[in-house]
Amino acid sequence: MTDDEILLGLALTVVLATGSQILASKLRVPALIILLPVGFTAGAITDVIDPEKLLGPDFSAMVSLAVAVILYDAGLGLDLRKLAHHTRGIVGRLLVYGVLLTFLVTGAVAPAMFDMPLRVAAMLGMILVVSGPTVVGPILDFVRPSDKVRRILIWEGTLTDPIGAILGALTFHAVASSHHIDIGRGYQLGQFMLSLAFGLAGGIVATALLWFTLRTLRLGETLGTLAQLAIVIGVSAGCDIVRDDTGLIAAIVAGLAVSNIRGFDMPARRPFLETLVQLIIGLLFVSISATVTPSSLVPVLLPALGLVAILVLVVRPIVAFGAAARTDLTRGERAFVGWMDPRGIVAAATASAFSAGLVQRGVPGAAKILPVTFLVIVGTVLLYSLTAAPMARRLGVVKEEGTRVLLVGGEPWVVDLGRALRSAGLDVLMWAGLDEERELIKQAGLDLAKGDLLATAINPGARLEGVTAVFLATDDDDFNALASIVMQDNVEGPVYRVGPPHDSHGVVAPYTGGDILFGRSLVRHVLAERYGQGARFMVQRAGDPTPPEHDTLFVVRADRRLDPVTERGETVPQEGDTVVLLGPAPTTTTAPPL
Repeated sequence: MTDDEILLGLALTVVLATGSQILASKLRVPALIILLPVGFTAGAITDVIDPEKLLGPDFSAMVSLAVAVILYDAGLGLDLRKLAHHTRGIVGRLLVYGVLLTFLVTGAVAPAMFDMPLRVAAMLGMILVVSGPTVVGPILDFVRPSDKVRRILIWEGTLTDPIGAILGALTFHAVASSHHIDIGRGYQLGQFMLSLAFGLAGGIVATALLWFTLRTLRLGETLGTLAQLAIVIGVSAGCDIVRDDTGLIAAIVAGLAVSNIRGFDMPARRPFLETLVQLIIGLLFVSISATVTPSSLVPVLLPALGLVAILVLVVRPIVAFGAAARTDLTRGERAFVGWMDPRGIVAAATASAFSAGLVQRGVPGAAKILPVTFLVIVGTVLLYSLTAAPMARRLGVVKEEGTRVLLVGGEPWVVDLGRALRSAGLDVLMWAGLDEERELIKQAGLDLAKGDLLATAINPGARLEGVTAVFLATDDDDFNALASIVMQDNVEGPVYRVGPPHDSHGVVAPYTGGDILFGRSLVRHVLAERYGQGARFMVQRAGDPTPPEHDTLFVVRADRRLDPVTERGETVPQEGDTVVLLGPAPTTTTAPPL
């Protein structure tokens, strides 16, 4: 290829990867649904998007390092201390049963279905054990199942990626070094243990270096992120040089260590690393799918569809039934867990890397691994994406429609607002820091969140399960502003805050984010003053005329969705809606003040 063709190919790959993910986010579908066909089509109709031509033999090494970064980032999200006790057993059994049964069934049927040796079928089976949060998460965000089901599936998908990658690397060494898989032989078992030892040693070295850079040197967000990338890539490459593919193990171990060893001074947020990982995922999917040619898919198309049917209709239901037996999951929850196991990025990346390695070693049938994996990924993602929502509704595991509000603040007017929202039919959860404020919330009969809820909510990567909107209304404007920024990624829905005074000299409140509630005229101190002067909140049907001198604060839709009036625009009530108003002091007392 000429220099111009290489430049065009690289640029087009980046554009397609980014554009596909943007389109997927707008369509609210997993990015794989767009990335895979886009990469496959681009590879079929043009010669410039061909990673083997663009990078030559270096492509496999680049994939290995890219997967190491992805798995390190995945490991950073695995704080095992947060795995709730009542779901720990279910997740553990899903992992064990899923890995074993998928490996054994695929290894048993693949030789006959795809005309491949047993050792290649074993490699394919180990590749297909992984799932991944990058696929499961977007599907669940669309389906909105119960919190318990979501928690189980997210943890399973997150943990199965590194486990599958480790076992895949070990299986690769077994397949590449022997004409037959016989792990009972001392030599073969020694090879397994040697690979694991190299990976663990590399992980320990990476952890020590990360401790030095993040804890001892206390680098900031930018340099800290660069140091992490350099260490993970450097150690992974060093492990791979000594022993192939052990760098993946080192990367996973390092990520797990950083997320679970107390004392690491990780940056509070990792926007650059998260952005880089998303870009890598897009580039890998476009590049890998571009290497799959139509001619390689045709011979394995029908058998691959049969394998998808076996995995979806036989293997996964058996795994879920065994894992959820004698637990508190309902029949519908067990059935839905048995209907959710798509394959994702790690399956594609490991298939590309391991398949290329086996082909280079002349292993017969190894060239079929990538096209079969490609079809399984496409088949499972499409099937689950299209059927998950109706299946969840049929099984009764969809979260009830409506808004669950987390109202943060404990001043009398905030508590009265929470009571008004509850009377409008919403599920209201409140949090306050002071004991007297928490007691006031209890006296009002409102649900009071646990004391550590805000610590959880502002922890990067945490998730406030069940909360679909947050309203920050404490008497500290800077706290409201900072919390609104940090919590945006941890809540299913929007995060709002009351506005600071117009002449505020706060450190950050006048200048930073979070959608401002009620516009510029009803800022925090104005609301508090009006309430102190006798103003009260009122709930009425949208069709009734608005009394004079009343301000509309919220519109509760007929389906119990909450639309607040914000600085960015008015909210227009419709027939069947309910509105929450703030009016002047009533002429007659209808309820004792708080």
